[in-house]
Amino acid sequence: MADAIKVLLVDDHQVVRRGLRTFLEVQDDIEVVGEAADGAEGVARAEELKPDVVLMDVKMPGMDGVDALRKLRELNNPARVLIVTSFTEQRTVVPALRAGAAGYVYKDVDPEALAGAIRSVHAGHILLQPEVAGALLSQDENNSGQGRGGSLTEREREVLGLIADGRSNREIARALVLSEKTVKTHVSNILMKLDLADRTQAALWAVRHGAAG
Repeated sequence: MADAIKVLLVDDHQVVRRGLRTFLEVQDDIEVVGEAADGAEGVARAEELKPDVVLMDVKMPGMDGVDALRKLRELNNPARVLIVTSFTEQRTVVPALRAGAAGYVYKDVDPEALAGAIRSVHAGHILLQPEVAGALLSQDENNSGQGRGGSLTEREREVLGLIADGRSNREIARALVLSEKTVKTHVSNILMKLDLADRTQAALWAVRHGAAG
């Protein structure tokens, strides 16, 4: 399973972790490399195991999922975090997405849909339900990047539009006939120029300011 997507499970309920593991162990391209029972342990395990994707609960004792996401960002951990939650309220999901989650699914998700979500975020996509994307836009807690779009080059605006469409770096490279390394450089420049933290914020900035395709 050298090419399998390495997944870390972070949830305070053992039965949930067991269920998720059961879902995923039948997938040929996904390998569960570890588990954690709270956010602090999840951060430590993510640093130790270097997973590709972390399935993270939001509500946990001690360090919750949102604080764990912030800590992973501080540590520059490259793992993509997919929130797995039983809460449907925007006030629960939106802070996690603002903290850097690549998307979210509900705990009653169909096994195949869960596997598909893992593959999607691993490929660089962002999983946002329309109502949650709307909440993120309407809340607009800070205006990072406001008025700075003019500093982007034409190529960077093309890349930004494709990020807003949910394209991965590989797909952007293919669409624009560029190398993935060049696309990564463009993405880094976009985030720096707009003073944004990640691709999710970049996608939302593009929608808010009309830069989406």
